[in-house]
Amino acid sequence: MTVSSTAEPDQLLQQLRAENDILRERLAYLIEQAERNHDIMCRHQAFDLEIVSAATFPELVGTIFRVLPVISELDVVALALIDEGADIHTVMHKLGVDFDDFPSLMFVESRGELGPHVAAHGTAMIPPRPWLGPFDEAVHGPLMPQRPAGIRSVALVPLLRNKRLIGSLNLGSTDPTRFTPQLGTDFVEHMGSIIAICLENVISNEMLKYIGLTDSLTGVYNRRYIDRRLLEEIQRARRQAYCISCMYIDIDHFKSVNDSVGHQAGDEVLREVAGRIKDELRLSDCLARFGGEEFVVLLINADLDSAVTVAERIRAGMLRTPFEISTGSQIAVTVSIGVATLDDFDSDNSTEVVATQLLAQADSALYQAKQSGRNRVVSFL
Repeated sequence: MTVSSTAEPDQLLQQLRAENDILRERLAYLIEQAERNHDIMCRHQAFDLEIVSAATFPELVGTIFRVLPVISELDVVALALIDEGADIHTVMHKLGVDFDDFPSLMFVESRGELGPHVAAHGTAMIPPRPWLGPFDEAVHGPLMPQRPAGIRSVALVPLLRNKRLIGSLNLGSTDPTRFTPQLGTDFVEHMGSIIAICLENVISNEMLKYIGLTDSLTGVYNRRYIDRRLLEEIQRARRQAYCISCMYIDIDHFKSVNDSVGHQAGDEVLREVAGRIKDELRLSDCLARFGGEEFVVLLINADLDSAVTVAERIRAGMLRTPFEISTGSQIAVTVSIGVATLDDFDSDNSTEVVATQLLAQADSALYQAKQSGRNRVVSFL
C-alpha cells in the first residue's frame, strides 16, 4: 500500500510536468507567432506609408514590385490594370515611363482579361472577392508574366474603387499551402484596397500633369514639356553617348493665312501641320508646339544627316496635298525648318546650358532658312 501510494503522486507529478512542457511549448509558439505577426504588420504598415507617399506612377509600381515580394515572402507579384482604349498606357508612355522596367505590369482592355476567378464573380452591388487556391498554368499563367518555375498557389486580389473594378493584384508562391480557399482574405483585401487607392490617385495626378504639358489646340506637347524632356534626354544621351537632334519648324506666312481665311481656319492649319509632322516621326521622338506657329521636334539617337532627312520629309509632306479647310477652300502651306545636333559630350557645360545652346542653334538655322527664301531646311554647322 505504501509503495502504491508513493507511486501515484510520482505519476501525477510527471503528468503535470509533461502538461507544463506542452503548455510552455504552445506558449513559446504563440509568442513566436505573435512576434512574427507583429513584424509582418509593421513591415506592411511601412509599405503602406511608402506607397501612399509615391508621387509618380513609376515610383508607385516600382515600390510594389520591389518591396511587396520581400515583406510578404512571395515568389511573384504581378499587376494588371484595366485600360480601355489604352489611355493610361499612352499617357504614361508620353510622360516618359519605360515599361521595360516593369515586366510584371500588364494593361488589359476589359475585366474579362483578368481571368475567370476575378472577372466572372461579383456584381455592381456585390464586388468580387479575392480568390485563393492552387496554381493553374492555363488560367493563371497569363496573369503572372516573368514568374519563376514551380508556382504552386496563388491569390488573385481585385483592385476596387467605389465598387468599380480597376484591375487585379496577382500573388504567387511556390508553397502549395500559402494560399488555400480555407484561409481568410481580410488581410489581402486591405492590401488591395490601399494599392487601389494609391493607383487611382497617382494615375489621376499623372493625367492632370499630362494635360498641363499638352497644347490644347493641337494635342501635341507644349513648351513646358519640351523644356523638361530636353534636359532628361541630354542627360541620358551623355550617359549612353548617342546624338540628339532638334528641329525648329515655322509655318511660312502664317499671319496671311489668318488674315485670308480667318483664325478658325488658322487653327485647323495648325492641327493639320502638327498631324503631318507626327506622321514622319518615330514613337521615341517628341513633338511640341513652342508657341504661335512654331513647333520643336526632338529626334532621339539621330545624327545631323538623319535629322535633315526627316526634316526634308516633313517639308515635302506639307506640299504633298493642299490643306482642306472646313469652309471648303484649300490652302497651300509650307514650312521652314532649322536643324541642329548635339554630338559633343566633352563639354563641361551644365545640362541647362547645353539645352539652351541646342535650341538656339536650331533657331539660328531656322532664321537662315527664312532669310534665304522659306520652304527649306537649313542645318546648323
